[in-house]
Amino acid sequence: MITPRPPTEDERKTAHVARSGGFVRHGDTVADFAGARAVLRDEQARQAGFLANLVDRFGSIRPPILFLSGEAHRRQRKATARFFAPAAVSGRYRALIAAETERLLGTLQREGSANLDALALELAVAVAAAIVGLTDSDRRAMAQRIEAFTAGGGTARSGILAFARMILSQWHVFRFFRRDVLPAIASRRAEPQDDVISHLIAEGYADRDILTECVTYGAAGMVTTREFITMAAWWMFERPELRAHFIAADEAGKIALLEEILRVEPVVGTLYRRLPGVARAVAIDIRAANGDEAVVGSCPHRVDPDRPIAAKVGRSVMSFGDGAHRCPGALVALHEASIFLDALLRLPGIRLEKAPGIAWNPMITGYELRGARIVCDVQAPRPITE
Repeated sequence: MITPRPPTEDERKTAHVARSGGFVRHGDTVADFAGARAVLRDEQARQAGFLANLVDRFGSIRPPILFLSGEAHRRQRKATARFFAPAAVSGRYRALIAAETERLLGTLQREGSANLDALALELAVAVAAAIVGLTDSDRRAMAQRIEAFTAGGGTARSGILAFARMILSQWHVFRFFRRDVLPAIASRRAEPQDDVISHLIAEGYADRDILTECVTYGAAGMVTTREFITMAAWWMFERPELRAHFIAADEAGKIALLEEILRVEPVVGTLYRRLPGVARAVAIDIRAANGDEAVVGSCPHRVDPDRPIAAKVGRSVMSFGDGAHRCPGALVALHEASIFLDALLRLPGIRLEKAPGIAWNPMITGYELRGARIVCDVQAPRPITE
């Protein structure tokens, strides 16, 4: 059990940047857990925000699964559930995560230092690419293209600067389409595989419709997972008792701590829904709902792996959303973080040399962590024997 810490006003690393990034809103905002759950489970509610504008700009005959509702959404979620099921995570993806972790940490030990957020992105891209089927182009180059159209770039909403960013974003999406999505589609038309793109082709999706799915899966599966892993590592590097708790815990205990960190520091800070008869989209304040003391108890902005959570509420509370559109890749992300961080934190001499800088990304209404520098003892390459 973690020794209780003295009460503090707010231990969240991202509290200031969330406020300064324009997160605090007025008007149609839901900030309590019960209200947030009611909106997210409302069958009449429709998706808004989180890449909706980007997808609308590029255009599509079929809306991506992220923006479907009702029976159409239920049918697609059921059809794609096998890609995120526990059996897939514990089998196919676990082996991939372990192999990528060994590769990335092997390079870290040979070189002695690395950017943690860069390692996390490489891992997230490898796993998400396998699930989606984006495996016919260079992964590192693809990651850069995805980051180019999802990275934060300020909060301008009108004027020449906003227009320029819109055009540049469309250009980056087009490059992603030509260099990553089209080669994957061509490969799977010739030889279908057990991945999302092959499923979409079988469903009769056009190339542009497949692109919109890849854009949303790319942002959700790659970019946000990178932030989650970096944030969880940052907390454990700076809090030795959390690090010791994580290393000593079994798999369920590790995931419980990761969920608690994610509850305190949710990557996506706001979700949006449109409700019948309401002119403006309703903003669901995930950060506030995750700190609702009626659900999570006292000192809600403190990381406590032994925290008692209200019945029938997941430990991450609203961090993966709720209702029909709850993040399908939640289990994948948690296991990625658990396997990677367990191996990382056991490396000889591993430490955080430089904490990451924090910025606010208005597209995902969440934080970005960049420049987290980690160092470890250098391990000489093993001699080649005949």
